Amino acid sequence: MERVPCKLVVVGSGNVGKTSMLFTYGWGHFPKEYMPYVFDMSEITFTLDGNTIDLSLWDTCGSEDYDRLRPLSYPETNIFLVLFSVISQNSFDEISSKW
Repeated sequence: MERVPCKLVVVGSGNVGKTSMLFTYGWGHFPKEYMPYVFDMSEITFTLDGNTIDLSLWDTCGSEDYDRLRPLSYPETNIFLVLFSVISQNSFDEISSKW
């Protein structure tokens, strides 16, 4: 059995639900209040095909105010998860123009 570190960074426009998605995954329920985060990270460990996966989940702020800060979370990333809102065409368009 091998221990495998893996880093997942969630990106996307502001207010598309990045933090809420991670909160729901980690705590098992949707947050009752809006929680604006600039940056947050949590770790989970699970077994896959006999290997122990140490998964770091990195939340980023989609606001343009943090365009220069956000890339600091990118080095050594294994997986980028790009989110958009189904009720915001702009957030979908920014997938190809920004993210």
